[in-house]
Amino acid sequence: MIEPDLEGRTVLVTGSAIGLGRALTLACAERGADVAVHYNTSEGAAREVREHAREAGAEATTVRADVTDPGAVDRLFGTVEDALGPVDVLVNNVGAFAPQHWEEMEFGTWQRVMETNVNATYLCSKRALPGMRERGWGRIVNVGYASAEKGLTNPKNAPYFMAKTSVLQFTRMLAADTESDGITVNAVSPYVIENSDEFPDELPRDRPASFEDVVQAVFTFLEEGSDYISGANLEVSGGWLPEDV
Repeated sequence: MIEPDLEGRTVLVTGSAIGLGRALTLACAERGADVAVHYNTSEGAAREVREHAREAGAEATTVRADVTDPGAVDRLFGTVEDALGPVDVLVNNVGAFAPQHWEEMEFGTWQRVMETNVNATYLCSKRALPGMRERGWGRIVNVGYASAEKGLTNPKNAPYFMAKTSVLQFTRMLAADTESDGITVNAVSPYVIENSDEFPDELPRDRPASFEDVVQAVFTFLEEGSDYISGANLEVSGGWLPEDV
């Protein structure tokens, strides 16, 4: 088990009221971090995560924001800074998935997939970086998708693959742009995780990735000895090598 020491760090995981975001937030709280529980619509679930984090000994607050809106992102970070201090660790976890043929997809759905995956990652990273640069320390981890860049051709998942490919390209660019600032920027890319709506007929190791599998991958980049790792993409796929999806 990877057990980073996050004592004194403030962690923001976008979309942290449910699913993977919830698991990441509580795992960070259990390792000493103060945590901001971000949500957009799941207020009750966010409050529950906040209480669990406090039971683990963390300072915790809930914050509602649409992370595709620049003004809302600025207010999100301002609220977190007032309540917990500046964000040291940002995990860009929000990202809609819409398994539908691209020609049948409404433009609003296409736009939502792009905005929640790409624009939200851009906006939150841009807002977090000045403070990280000023302090000379920061960790950004973006959630990608395993093999998104490998030319997958299923038209049913086109916008999601396009969006996650953009996230990985942005990760590498940002890593290069912050290489002398004490900041690392990396990606963790699951295949199918335990709360997925659909499962393929065959899964590596006969199971989906657990939340803990993905948490451990994220923690790889939060370890004190990982400060030379930046621009990496760690796939949590069980060895999955797709022909198509």
